[in-house]
Amino acid sequence: MHPVFLETFGCQMNELDSELVRGQLTTLGYRFVNDPADARVVLFNTCSVREQAEQKAYSRIGIVGKRKAAGETIVLGVIGCMAERDGVDLLRRHPQVDLLCGPAELDRLPQLIDNALRTQSAENAMVLSQEERTALAGNRSRRSSTLAAAEDNLETLDLSRAFDEQAMGGARRSAQVRITRGCNKFCTYCVVPATRGAEIHRPPDHIVEECRRLADAGALEVTLLGQTVNHYRYEHGLALTVDGRQAAQVGPGLRAFRQSPPVGSRVTTFAQLLRRIHDEVPQILRLRFVTSYPRDFGDDVLAVLRDCPRICKYLHIPAQSGSDRILKLMNRGYSRGEYVDFVQRALAWVPDVCIAGDIIVGFPTETDEDFEQTCSLVRELPFKNNFIFKYSPRPGTVAIDRFTDDVPDAVKRLRNNTLLAIQSETSRRVHAAWVGRTVDVFFSEVRAPRLRGDGTPEMRGKVAGSHGGVIELPQLAAAHASNDRTGRSPRADGLDAVSTCWQAIGRTSGDLICSAIANDEASAKEMAGKIERMSILASGPLLLRLGTLPSRF
Repeated sequence: MHPVFLETFGCQMNELDSELVRGQLTTLGYRFVNDPADARVVLFNTCSVREQAEQKAYSRIGIVGKRKAAGETIVLGVIGCMAERDGVDLLRRHPQVDLLCGPAELDRLPQLIDNALRTQSAENAMVLSQEERTALAGNRSRRSSTLAAAEDNLETLDLSRAFDEQAMGGARRSAQVRITRGCNKFCTYCVVPATRGAEIHRPPDHIVEECRRLADAGALEVTLLGQTVNHYRYEHGLALTVDGRQAAQVGPGLRAFRQSPPVGSRVTTFAQLLRRIHDEVPQILRLRFVTSYPRDFGDDVLAVLRDCPRICKYLHIPAQSGSDRILKLMNRGYSRGEYVDFVQRALAWVPDVCIAGDIIVGFPTETDEDFEQTCSLVRELPFKNNFIFKYSPRPGTVAIDRFTDDVPDAVKRLRNNTLLAIQSETSRRVHAAWVGRTVDVFFSEVRAPRLRGDGTPEMRGKVAGSHGGVIELPQLAAAHASNDRTGRSPRADGLDAVSTCWQAIGRTSGDLICSAIANDEASAKEMAGKIERMSILASGPLLLRLGTLPSRF
């Protein structure tokens, strides 16, 4: 069958979509290749949330276009949010593109590919109609009504997936499960409601079954995905069924999240879903979820987080700004005070919970005072990290039409760098509080040593030692060079330095990144896909330093 190359741009949602597409096409006989030059079908799964990801996608489209112009027979497909947002206009501007498929229509992708391949192989030139080249939800999403949700074939796509350790990064043994699709929040800077459609909640039995299948296939960690994951709510008996099975369900209004379910009603809340997966699929050793929305985050979820040991103590919950005025322009639906109250409530319920988020700087009309309020928020709250972005106007959003992009780019860059520096200091404080503790670390990555010209490991920056004070990493590199053949080395303020810089990289339950030094490549790779209990010896703004791994030799 035809070789396929698939490249993904953007967020975890896109990564999961690509995994589902890969499984779907593999089942149909297609084989995937790692080099686009070897592919007959080239697919780009695009993101329209960030400008940088979009520009990369356009660059790749141009490269494939040149190959087609040179006479190569290639089917070029653009899938994902950019396809949905730009629609058929993308075909006009980039005639080298053969097909478009939006994220809500991925179950129709095989037919689109088949149409394009049949056309290219026909002896007489054929011209496909627009309908034969595109699968786009448009403004009348077939997922946006109760009846349409019941006919949602994307549910079959989720349920029929196959977990492949190699496709997921070797021994990483992590998987993602979508519990909701779409979004009903309509933040003015965000295009997701237009590209992914209305909020759709999957049946809880389907979600639990998918988690069980993934665990049986070897997944140790599962991340539940949704644009506003804590708004998951499934009301049994309301959704129509298709062929006797439960159907996906349109999300309820906001009022549903501000009151308890009516007496006698059959409702699965997000907290109940978490507990079901935790209790019914014990093979999953780590259960995570992203992204949470700060308003309407109930104490019932925090109680489950506290009481269920295999649910990760981690909340990715974007603030976006520390200014009430900017939050109102963003249509975020909460104030700075409400966000702070939520974080304090989360810490009261789960003292070890780690908080991360997203922040946009340079939103239209943002003043120095607005920005300083964001800076003070990052100083005040114990963010382990924030993903910080410069605002860029995105086609299809309310903000691009409503607000003038009046903050100069130079000011955006300055504010971005300033906030990164503040976040670095906050991260340093958060990480330092973990030094001396013993934690479970899920190892997923191996990093090779970076050597100087003289053969000694290159290490830069500083870490906080377990006995106080600061360790300069170049000093550790010098200590590495003085080690004997056993791999033992001088102790540098509580941090064991060893003869090589092979590292096993992992994460704690709170998503804190950890690094364990290994004596050799084999010892580092041996840790991949394992959960090990280790001591934290030192810390820096980016990661925690663990003890040295035992040598395999």
